[in-house]
Amino acid sequence: MSITVIYTIVSLSALGVVAAVILYFVAQKFKVEEDPRIDEVEGMLPGANCGGCGFPGCRSFAENMVKANDISDMNCPVADSQTMAAIGHYLGFEVSAQDPKIAVIKCNGTCSNRNKTNNYDGASSCAIASSLYAGDTGCSFGCLGHGDCVDVCNFDAIYIDETTGLPVVNDNCVACGACIIACPKGIIELRKKGPKDRRIFVSCINKDKGAVAKKACNVACIGCMKCAKVCPFEAITIDNNLAYIDYNKCKLCRKCVSECPTNAIVEVNFVPKKQKEEIIAETEKPENS
Repeated sequence: MSITVIYTIVSLSALGVVAAVILYFVAQKFKVEEDPRIDEVEGMLPGANCGGCGFPGCRSFAENMVKANDISDMNCPVADSQTMAAIGHYLGFEVSAQDPKIAVIKCNGTCSNRNKTNNYDGASSCAIASSLYAGDTGCSFGCLGHGDCVDVCNFDAIYIDETTGLPVVNDNCVACGACIIACPKGIIELRKKGPKDRRIFVSCINKDKGAVAKKACNVACIGCMKCAKVCPFEAITIDNNLAYIDYNKCKLCRKCVSECPTNAIVEVNFVPKKQKEEIIAETEKPENS
Protein backbone atom coordinates (compact mmCIF):
# COMPACT_ATOMS: atom_id res chain seq x y z
CA MET A 1 0.00 0.00 0.00
CA SER A 2 1.47 3.34 -1.01
CA ILE A 3 2.20 6.20 1.39
CA THR A 4 -0.40 8.37 -0.42
CA VAL A 5 -3.18 5.86 0.20
CA ILE A 6 -2.22 5.54 3.88
CA TYR A 7 -2.19 9.34 4.32
CA THR A 8 -5.58 9.55 2.63
CA ILE A 9 -7.10 6.93 4.94
CA VAL A 10 -5.64 8.51 8.05
CA SER A 11 -6.77 12.00 7.00
CA LEU A 12 -10.35 10.88 6.30
CA SER A 13 -10.49 8.98 9.59
CA ALA A 14 -9.24 12.03 11.46
CA LEU A 15 -11.81 14.24 9.74
CA GLY A 16 -14.54 11.78 10.64
CA VAL A 17 -13.53 11.78 14.31
CA VAL A 18 -13.36 15.60 14.41
CA ALA A 19 -16.78 15.89 12.70
CA ALA A 20 -18.30 13.40 15.13
CA VAL A 21 -16.93 15.35 18.11
CA ILE A 22 -18.24 18.63 16.70
CA LEU A 23 -21.68 17.11 16.03
CA TYR A 24 -21.79 15.70 19.56
CA PHE A 25 -21.10 19.06 21.19
CA VAL A 26 -23.56 20.82 18.84
CA ALA A 27 -26.25 18.27 19.72
CA GLN A 28 -25.58 18.74 23.43
CA LYS A 29 -25.68 22.51 23.02
CA PHE A 30 -29.00 22.64 21.21
CA LYS A 31 -30.80 19.57 22.53
CA VAL A 32 -34.32 20.12 23.82
CA GLU A 33 -35.36 18.35 26.99
CA GLU A 34 -38.75 16.68 26.48
CA ASP A 35 -41.21 16.39 29.31
CA PRO A 36 -41.36 12.67 30.26
CA ARG A 37 -45.08 13.06 30.96
CA ILE A 38 -45.68 13.22 27.22
CA ASP A 39 -44.71 9.57 26.87
CA GLU A 40 -46.95 8.64 29.80
CA VAL A 41 -49.99 10.47 28.42
CA GLU A 42 -49.42 9.07 24.94
CA GLY A 43 -49.31 5.59 26.45
CA MET A 44 -52.72 6.16 28.06
CA LEU A 45 -54.32 7.20 24.77
CA PRO A 46 -55.85 4.61 22.40
CA GLY A 47 -53.22 5.26 19.73
CA ALA A 48 -55.75 5.63 16.90
CA ASN A 49 -54.01 8.73 15.46
CA CYS A 50 -57.32 9.67 13.84
CA GLY A 51 -57.05 13.44 14.31
CA GLY A 52 -60.46 13.66 15.95
CA CYS A 53 -58.94 15.61 18.83
CA GLY A 54 -57.92 18.39 16.45
CA PHE A 55 -54.22 17.49 16.47
CA PRO A 56 -52.18 15.55 13.88
CA GLY A 57 -51.91 12.46 16.08
CA CYS A 58 -51.86 11.05 19.59
CA ARG A 59 -48.28 12.22 20.21
CA SER A 60 -49.15 15.80 19.31
CA PHE A 61 -52.31 15.63 21.42
CA ALA A 62 -50.37 14.31 24.41
CA GLU A 63 -47.75 17.05 24.03
CA ASN A 64 -50.38 19.78 23.92
CA MET A 65 -52.20 18.33 26.92
CA VAL A 66 -49.01 18.32 28.97
CA LYS A 67 -48.23 21.93 28.02
CA ALA A 68 -51.79 23.23 28.50
CA ASN A 69 -52.85 25.20 31.57
CA ASP A 70 -56.40 23.94 31.15
CA ILE A 71 -57.48 20.72 29.41
CA SER A 72 -61.23 21.04 29.94
CA ASP A 73 -61.79 21.72 26.24
CA MET A 74 -59.45 18.95 25.07
CA ASN A 75 -60.91 15.54 24.36
CA CYS A 76 -59.99 12.34 22.56
CA PRO A 77 -63.18 11.04 20.90
CA VAL A 78 -61.82 7.49 20.76
CA ALA A 79 -60.97 7.32 24.48
CA ASP A 80 -63.73 6.65 26.99
CA SER A 81 -64.51 8.95 29.91
CA GLN A 82 -62.49 6.78 32.33
CA THR A 83 -59.36 7.16 30.19
CA MET A 84 -59.73 10.94 29.96
CA ALA A 85 -60.36 11.13 33.70
CA ALA A 86 -57.19 9.09 34.34
CA ILE A 87 -55.15 11.41 32.10
CA GLY A 88 -56.60 14.44 33.85
CA HIS A 89 -55.77 12.97 37.27
CA TYR A 90 -52.21 12.25 36.13
CA LEU A 91 -51.76 15.83 34.92
CA GLY A 92 -53.45 17.31 37.98
CA PHE A 93 -56.69 18.38 36.33
CA GLU A 94 -60.30 17.44 36.87
CA VAL A 95 -61.85 16.35 33.58
CA SER A 96 -65.63 16.36 33.28
CA ALA A 97 -67.24 13.51 31.35
CA GLN A 98 -68.03 14.30 27.72
CA ASP A 99 -71.31 13.22 26.17
CA PRO A 100 -70.50 10.51 23.62
CA LYS A 101 -71.22 11.51 20.03
CA ILE A 102 -71.84 9.71 16.78
CA ALA A 103 -71.89 10.72 13.13
CA VAL A 104 -75.33 11.08 11.54
CA ILE A 105 -76.20 11.26 7.86
CA LYS A 106 -78.30 14.34 7.15
CA CYS A 107 -79.68 13.10 3.86
CA ASN A 108 -82.52 10.66 3.36
CA GLY A 109 -82.59 11.00 -0.39
CA THR A 110 -82.63 7.32 -1.17
CA CYS A 111 -83.00 5.98 -4.69
CA SER A 112 -86.76 5.85 -4.17
CA ASN A 113 -86.98 9.39 -2.73
CA ARG A 114 -84.82 11.12 -5.34
CA ASN A 115 -85.28 10.43 -9.02
CA LYS A 116 -82.15 10.50 -11.12
CA THR A 117 -81.99 13.20 -13.78
CA ASN A 118 -78.66 12.13 -15.31
CA ASN A 119 -75.91 9.53 -15.01
CA TYR A 120 -72.42 10.31 -13.77
CA ASP A 121 -69.70 8.44 -15.64
CA GLY A 122 -66.58 9.84 -13.99
CA ALA A 123 -64.22 8.79 -11.22
CA SER A 124 -65.91 7.15 -8.25
CA SER A 125 -65.17 9.98 -5.85
CA CYS A 126 -67.52 12.41 -4.15
CA ALA A 127 -64.83 15.11 -4.16
CA ILE A 128 -64.29 14.81 -7.90
CA ALA A 129 -67.97 14.47 -8.74
CA SER A 130 -68.86 17.46 -6.58
CA SER A 131 -66.31 19.64 -8.34
CA LEU A 132 -67.70 18.68 -11.77
CA TYR A 133 -71.45 18.91 -11.29
CA ALA A 134 -74.26 19.28 -8.74
CA GLY A 135 -75.28 15.64 -8.69
CA ASP A 136 -77.29 13.06 -10.61
CA THR A 137 -80.63 14.12 -9.10
CA GLY A 138 -82.61 17.34 -8.82
CA CYS A 139 -81.17 17.97 -5.35
CA SER A 140 -77.80 19.69 -5.47
CA PHE A 141 -77.38 19.37 -1.70
CA GLY A 142 -77.72 15.62 -1.21
CA CYS A 143 -75.33 12.71 -0.87
CA LEU A 144 -73.43 11.67 -4.00
CA GLY A 145 -72.95 8.13 -2.73
CA HIS A 146 -69.41 7.43 -3.98
CA GLY A 147 -68.10 6.60 -0.51
CA ASP A 148 -65.35 9.11 0.25
CA CYS A 149 -66.57 8.95 3.85
CA VAL A 150 -66.11 5.16 3.85
CA ASP A 151 -62.57 5.41 2.48
CA VAL A 152 -61.34 7.71 5.26
CA CYS A 153 -62.92 5.83 8.18
CA ASN A 154 -60.33 3.86 10.15
CA PHE A 155 -62.90 2.09 12.32
CA ASP A 156 -65.18 0.33 9.80
CA ALA A 157 -67.96 2.51 11.14
CA ILE A 158 -69.58 3.55 7.87
CA TYR A 159 -70.61 1.83 4.65
CA ILE A 160 -72.75 2.53 1.59
CA ASP A 161 -76.09 0.75 1.58
CA GLU A 162 -76.51 -0.73 -1.91
CA THR A 163 -80.29 -0.47 -1.71
CA THR A 164 -80.57 3.17 -0.67
CA GLY A 165 -77.29 4.44 -2.12
CA LEU A 166 -76.63 6.29 1.14
CA PRO A 167 -73.98 5.90 3.82
CA VAL A 168 -74.92 4.11 7.04
CA VAL A 169 -73.12 4.66 10.35
CA ASN A 170 -72.84 1.78 12.81
CA ASP A 171 -71.85 1.48 16.46
CA ASN A 172 -68.13 1.37 15.63
CA CYS A 173 -68.22 5.14 15.16
CA VAL A 174 -65.90 6.96 17.57
CA ALA A 175 -66.83 10.47 16.40
CA CYS A 176 -63.36 11.22 15.04
CA GLY A 177 -64.86 13.50 12.38
CA ALA A 178 -62.81 12.16 9.46
CA CYS A 179 -65.96 11.48 7.41
CA ILE A 180 -67.18 15.03 8.00
CA ILE A 181 -64.00 16.46 6.51
CA ALA A 182 -64.15 14.05 3.56
CA CYS A 183 -67.76 14.82 2.60
CA PRO A 184 -67.83 17.66 0.04
CA LYS A 185 -71.59 18.14 0.53
CA GLY A 186 -71.42 18.55 4.31
CA ILE A 187 -74.22 16.08 4.99
CA ILE A 188 -72.50 14.42 7.97
CA GLU A 189 -72.73 15.86 11.48
CA LEU A 190 -71.56 14.77 14.92
CA ARG A 191 -74.44 14.65 17.38
CA LYS A 192 -74.89 13.35 20.90
CA LYS A 193 -75.72 9.66 20.98
CA GLY A 194 -78.50 10.50 23.41
CA PRO A 195 -79.98 8.46 26.26
CA LYS A 196 -80.46 4.80 25.28
CA ASP A 197 -78.73 5.71 22.01
CA ARG A 198 -81.81 7.66 20.91
CA ARG A 199 -81.61 10.80 18.83
CA ILE A 200 -83.78 12.98 16.61
CA PHE A 201 -82.49 15.15 13.78
CA VAL A 202 -83.47 16.70 10.48
CA SER A 203 -82.12 14.41 7.79
CA CYS A 204 -81.86 17.08 5.11
CA ILE A 205 -79.64 20.06 4.26
CA ASN A 206 -81.57 21.33 1.24
CA LYS A 207 -81.89 25.12 1.46
CA ASP A 208 -84.08 25.56 -1.60
CA LYS A 209 -87.60 26.87 -1.17
CA GLY A 210 -90.22 24.31 -0.22
CA ALA A 211 -91.70 23.56 -3.63
CA VAL A 212 -88.29 23.21 -5.28
CA ALA A 213 -86.92 21.04 -2.48
CA LYS A 214 -89.98 18.79 -2.44
CA LYS A 215 -89.87 18.32 -6.20
CA ALA A 216 -86.25 17.20 -5.98
CA CYS A 217 -86.77 14.85 -3.03
CA ASN A 218 -89.90 13.38 -1.44
CA VAL A 219 -88.51 13.70 2.09
CA ALA A 220 -86.88 17.12 1.83
CA CYS A 221 -87.36 19.74 4.52
CA ILE A 222 -89.63 22.43 3.09
CA GLY A 223 -89.14 24.99 5.87
CA CYS A 224 -92.82 24.97 6.80
CA MET A 225 -92.01 25.75 10.47
CA LYS A 226 -94.58 23.25 11.78
CA CYS A 227 -91.89 21.43 13.76
CA ALA A 228 -90.63 24.65 15.36
CA LYS A 229 -94.14 25.70 16.36
CA VAL A 230 -94.92 22.39 18.05
CA CYS A 231 -91.59 22.08 19.90
CA PRO A 232 -92.12 22.94 23.61
CA PHE A 233 -88.39 23.37 24.26
CA GLU A 234 -87.47 25.88 21.54
CA ALA A 235 -84.98 23.36 20.21
CA ILE A 236 -85.82 23.91 16.53
CA THR A 237 -84.82 26.86 14.39
CA ILE A 238 -85.53 27.59 10.72
CA ASP A 239 -82.84 29.21 8.62
CA ASN A 240 -82.71 29.44 4.81
CA ASN A 241 -85.82 27.27 4.44
CA LEU A 242 -84.20 24.52 6.53
CA ALA A 243 -85.03 23.27 10.02
CA TYR A 244 -82.33 22.38 12.53
CA ILE A 245 -82.73 20.62 15.88
CA ASP A 246 -80.35 21.68 18.66
CA TYR A 247 -79.43 18.43 20.42
CA ASN A 248 -78.55 20.34 23.59
CA LYS A 249 -82.13 21.60 23.88
CA CYS A 250 -84.03 18.66 22.42
CA LYS A 251 -85.74 16.48 25.05
CA LEU A 252 -86.69 13.75 22.54
CA CYS A 253 -90.43 14.33 22.99
CA ARG A 254 -90.95 13.33 19.33
CA LYS A 255 -93.70 15.91 18.69
CA CYS A 256 -91.80 17.31 15.72
CA VAL A 257 -91.46 13.87 14.14
CA SER A 258 -95.20 13.33 13.77
CA GLU A 259 -95.76 16.97 12.80
CA CYS A 260 -93.34 16.99 9.86
CA PRO A 261 -95.39 16.70 6.63
CA THR A 262 -92.49 15.29 4.57
CA ASN A 263 -90.93 12.92 7.12
CA ALA A 264 -87.70 14.88 6.95
CA ILE A 265 -87.16 14.45 10.70
CA VAL A 266 -85.62 11.12 11.64
CA GLU A 267 -85.89 9.34 14.99
CA VAL A 268 -83.34 6.66 15.84
CA ASN A 269 -83.79 3.70 18.22
CA PHE A 270 -87.29 4.67 19.34
CA VAL A 271 -90.14 2.20 19.70
CA PRO A 272 -92.62 2.99 16.91
CA LYS A 273 -95.52 4.99 18.37
CA LYS A 274 -98.16 2.54 17.21
CA GLN A 275 -96.25 -0.35 18.75
CA LYS A 276 -95.72 1.64 21.93
CA GLU A 277 -99.47 2.28 22.20
CA GLU A 278 -100.14 -1.44 21.78
CA ILE A 279 -97.64 -2.27 24.54
CA ILE A 280 -99.27 0.24 26.91
CA ALA A 281 -102.72 -1.12 26.13
CA GLU A 282 -101.51 -4.66 26.75
CA THR A 283 -100.01 -3.79 30.16
CA GLU A 284 -103.19 -1.97 31.21
CA LYS A 285 -105.47 -4.86 30.20
CA PRO A 286 -107.23 -6.52 33.23
CA GLU A 287 -105.71 -9.87 34.26
CA ASN A 288 -109.03 -11.79 33.93
CA SER A 289 -109.91 -10.41 30.53
